[in-house]
Amino acid sequence: MIEQPAYTGFGFSDEEWGLLVGLPQSVLTAASAAESDSTRRTMAENAAGLETISAGRGSASPLVAAVAGEIVLRVGDPEAGAELPVVSPADPGVLIDDVLHRASKAATLLTAKVDEGEAGAYKHWLVEIAEQVVGAASTGGLLGLGGEQVSASERRFRDRLAQILND
Repeated sequence: MIEQPAYTGFGFSDEEWGLLVGLPQSVLTAASAAESDSTRRTMAENAAGLETISAGRGSASPLVAAVAGEIVLRVGDPEAGAELPVVSPADPGVLIDDVLHRASKAATLLTAKVDEGEAGAYKHWLVEIAEQVVGAASTGGLLGLGGEQVSASERRFRDRLAQILND
């Protein structure tokens, strides 16, 4: 007997599952790219985002738990010391627009395929990932002192993501 992939139990195609599994890490990258930071600060943002993704494995939502489990399987477990590489997109604005477009597609997909509770849990998780990333390292300041915890551009990304997912 051939074992079916986990996503078929949720009613998703391979392509749809790819969108849902790829989006959390893309949200992490876009939230980090919303404000140009030092490598140290970007690493702190990546760590916070990966921790939030990993924590999704314990979600009461079977969808969030399955997606988080798949991501951790692919990129590594932060509890085992896994770290994400620092990504510096050539054009952060293009990356952010792409991620927001894919978030909109995911919201539409979730509305069509899963109940409101599962859809809401996944969307909330994405916003929480963005929230943790943008709040992980202050921006500006001198020698790590002062500056803003969340810059205007980071806040704008987080708020646009929340708006797209909640419309």
